[in-house]
Amino acid sequence: MFTGIVEELGEITAVEDNGDAARLRVRGPVVTGDAKHGDSIAVNGVCLTVVEVDGDEFTVDVVHETLDRTSLAKVEAGRSVNLERAMAAGGRFGGHVMQGHVDGTGVFLHRDADDLTHFAFPPQLGRYIVEKGSIAIDGVSLTVASVSPEELTVALIPTTLSLTTLGRTEPGDVVNLEVDVLAKYVEKQTAGGASALPVDNGGGKEDG
Repeated sequence: MFTGIVEELGEITAVEDNGDAARLRVRGPVVTGDAKHGDSIAVNGVCLTVVEVDGDEFTVDVVHETLDRTSLAKVEAGRSVNLERAMAAGGRFGGHVMQGHVDGTGVFLHRDADDLTHFAFPPQLGRYIVEKGSIAIDGVSLTVASVSPEELTVALIPTTLSLTTLGRTEPGDVVNLEVDVLAKYVEKQTAGGASALPVDNGGGKEDG
């Protein structure tokens, strides 16, 4: 489980294309401090499994399903990424409950004069996005300021802009979105047990 409080701004140092998958090498001195093989680290909101640690860098494998459903398909060496280790038992809970399972991708639109940042999102996710509710954008826990059928706004404070990739995002950039899992559970219960979400945790932990 993650909470959307980014621990550090890491950097992709290498990308190895393996055909239907990719291997990423990521620099992150903070998250590698106690990392070991098999640990979970969220990279731009995608829960990935550490396969190797070498100094202040770690390596993860990204399968085709995750590449197909997240922004990691276009990640390149030199790209900054948001990093967060899985929450330890008894750890401080700072954001909201996140699984690292991306529900879809959105697009950064613009930042207006009122410091509200606008993102487009797939229409099928709209029913899970509510004003003053929680959403994860590239692994950052945020509160929705306003929402329309296919667009949402969030207010980003200077700290978030400086310590995460959201301060470097340009119009047209693709971002990973994870809606509040509580909304999905509520929908399933009220629908009599049938989940209505048409996407299925693409971008979840590689080994299940």
